[in-house]
Amino acid sequence: MRGWTWLAIALTVPALVPLLATLAALFRPDEATVQHLWQYVLPRAGINTLWLLLGVGAGTAVLGTALAALVALCEFPGRRVFSWLLVLPLALPGYVLAVAFIGLFDYASPLAGWLRESAGTSLPEIRSRGGLVAVMTLSLYPYVYLVASQAFASQGGRAIEAARALGMGPWRAFFSASLPLARPWIAGGTLLVLMETLADFGAVSAFNYDTFATAIYKAWFSLFSTDTALQIAAVMLLVVLALVALEAASRRRQSFVSVGATPAQRIPLGRRGGWATGFCAAVLVLALFLPIAQLLAEGIAHLDDIDARYLRTVRNALSLAAMAAILTTAAAFVVALSAREQPGAVTTTVTRITTLGYGLPGALLAIGLYVPVAGLSTWLAERHGLDLVLEGGLVLLLVGYGIRFLAVAHAPVAGGLLRIRPSLLEASRSLGVTGTRQLRTVHWPLLRGSFATAALLVFVDTMKEMPITLMMRPFGWDTLATRVFELTSEGEYARAAVPSLAIALVGLLPVVAMTRRGTR
Repeated sequence: MRGWTWLAIALTVPALVPLLATLAALFRPDEATVQHLWQYVLPRAGINTLWLLLGVGAGTAVLGTALAALVALCEFPGRRVFSWLLVLPLALPGYVLAVAFIGLFDYASPLAGWLRESAGTSLPEIRSRGGLVAVMTLSLYPYVYLVASQAFASQGGRAIEAARALGMGPWRAFFSASLPLARPWIAGGTLLVLMETLADFGAVSAFNYDTFATAIYKAWFSLFSTDTALQIAAVMLLVVLALVALEAASRRRQSFVSVGATPAQRIPLGRRGGWATGFCAAVLVLALFLPIAQLLAEGIAHLDDIDARYLRTVRNALSLAAMAAILTTAAAFVVALSAREQPGAVTTTVTRITTLGYGLPGALLAIGLYVPVAGLSTWLAERHGLDLVLEGGLVLLLVGYGIRFLAVAHAPVAGGLLRIRPSLLEASRSLGVTGTRQLRTVHWPLLRGSFATAALLVFVDTMKEMPITLMMRPFGWDTLATRVFELTSEGEYARAAVPSLAIALVGLLPVVAMTRRGTR
């Protein structure tokens, strides 16, 4: 095997550590810990998590499918603009949307006060299960919207036209012909939403809603019991594996092709097009424009918070994100290059293992990585007198980011490598250009765009990442995401608008760039 392959194999070691450590917890349970979990923790966290999965799953499936069907199958005013604008809420983390919605609709908000005084009525309680489901639905529906749009676009209007030719009305034609063809894609997008919902830490923390993710944090930092946290993570992992299996099964069924040789015309909605425009606009207002306006208003009102500490927090966030982007993109290049130069079972397995971390919740990954590394650090200190404190530094935090986001960087880098013709590499080798020289003179010029895309995606995801940063950061090392958590934990939702707005603006950059590129 070549050197790149051995290096890629070495990268599987840190990727496997949290998974194996969490799985091992299932086979060595502590009786007292398990009894405590079943009596006090798992029933509440499990039921809350189940209700959240059901609510957000149903909400995103309905909303994402409805928007996708309108944009892909119908013609109405503003359709082209909405086709990419409706993706933008994906840039806002759920906890940023939570901060904005609590500031807008909480009992003490100006809007709620005005309604009580002028109309004698009050808003529904936003800090409730229903409020959390609504916020997360608005945050995550683009996952379903994106895949359902592709499914409906591949059909064009021909499935509906064929059904209409059989005498069906428009609604019956959609539900009987078009929707069943898109069902596997919709199921796949919904399962991705369920995985994101299960992994969410920030939004549920802002709503003070206990789930498996928050239970891991409380066991670790309130009860100071990493064993308890690891047992909860093991239960959470079983749910993750079940969702991964379902998602893989749904992906295998996504094999439909375009209906007809040429795309059919979209269905003109005529006078009803105004309703479609209004519906899409209302979703965008609630999911994007209103939250950003709220964050802007609160941010301007709390500009005094931008002091030396805040600037230090921004510097920490930017430096961490930059380091994670560079290191993770480099690791993704190693994995992708080994698979390209030596395809086979070994490199395929390496790719699957190293990209597995993106499907693991951040809280699970943090405890699964921390416990074995802390154990190794203790063993080295006791047996060999090496006081390395491996678990308390930036290195382990960056490793955690790398495990979590290598899949994000791998996709654009691997895609870029596929565009380099093998004949070009063979020609360079025949001229004596090999090794690092080939990387510098052939790969780098041709992959700069792919590297930039990968690094940008990892940079933004690292800026938004809350649980890994919160649980694994060195003492006193605050970032924008951890600052949002601290302020919302103290009930300071208005002050949390300043770091939330910064995260939202950073998150919008790659989404705007990529969606605009996709519409050209």
